[in-house]
Amino acid sequence: MTTERRPVMVWATVGLLAFLGVNGLFGGVGLIFGIWGMDQIPREPLDRIPLIDSWLVPGLVLAVGFGLGSLIAAYGVLRRPPWPSVAAAGHLTGRHWSWLATILLGLGQLAWLLVEFRYVGPSLLLFVYGAVGAALTVLPMLMPVRRYLTTELTP
Repeated sequence: MTTERRPVMVWATVGLLAFLGVNGLFGGVGLIFGIWGMDQIPREPLDRIPLIDSWLVPGLVLAVGFGLGSLIAAYGVLRRPPWPSVAAAGHLTGRHWSWLATILLGLGQLAWLLVEFRYVGPSLLLFVYGAVGAALTVLPMLMPVRRYLTTELTP
């Protein structure tokens, strides 16, 4: 890793990924194990969602997908580790794998919230996390973040 300074937009991206990761991890674990007051969430919305009959699946998506996934992506943006298992993303995009991961997490967050809006209804948190999802989709497209996460492709 070089010693170059990270642009403000990179720090904003890392901050939003960390925010989403910590909240997703705690929210998902809460749903899976029914702790931290999550056992008080009504089951009514589950009756309207096809194929879902408990909070286990939404909890796993939150904890693993948005929780751990966002924390790993935040680490990737911050440290840019050269992990061979995800190197194909760099060859595909010309950017570090965390660039694509961040965009996919942002789009996934927006899709998740559309489903939640459809089956659970609007809430203030839905709009807050919608803004986070939109920001995670847009921030990687900005030149400072794109430049910072550009990879040096070797033949």
